[in-house]
Amino acid sequence: MPEIVQLLASPVHRYVGRPADGPLPAPVGELVEEIRIRAGLGVVGDRYFGRPAHREASVTVIARESLPGGAGLVEVRRNIMVAGIAVDDLVGAVLTLDSGDGPVRLRVRRAAHPCAWMDVTVGPGAWKALRGKGGVRCEPLDDGILRVGPVTVTVQR
Repeated sequence: MPEIVQLLASPVHRYVGRPADGPLPAPVGELVEEIRIRAGLGVVGDRYFGRPAHREASVTVIARESLPGGAGLVEVRRNIMVAGIAVDDLVGAVLTLDSGDGPVRLRVRRAAHPCAWMDVTVGPGAWKALRGKGGVRCEPLDDGILRVGPVTVTVQR
């Protein structure tokens, strides 16, 4: 059964400068049990919420199956980690997630390409290993809440 494994709403941009310098410390509370999504704006409390340049890509989703053991959202800086959903294959589709509070539709706009920071935060070689498996950037079409746990999934192509 598909599930939402982790959720992240980070108010700060931690990847500043060169990857060799390492990221800024993670703020307390950026991993959460639920997130509130606003149509056209993104994840409430996230660093990209409401930013015009990110409105069509303000929610990021990655599959747990793409990551090595022990890596999570703090390392890859995506908003939603799912299991049992091949999200990298969904560009152009509408992904609907319902974790019990009603459906939230996400238009999958494009791939979320990994960057050189992945070699620092996930481990050496992660940047190359995550190419084509770095998740997707989505435009939220509905207001709603997503929670960690089982999720009902619908894909409309």
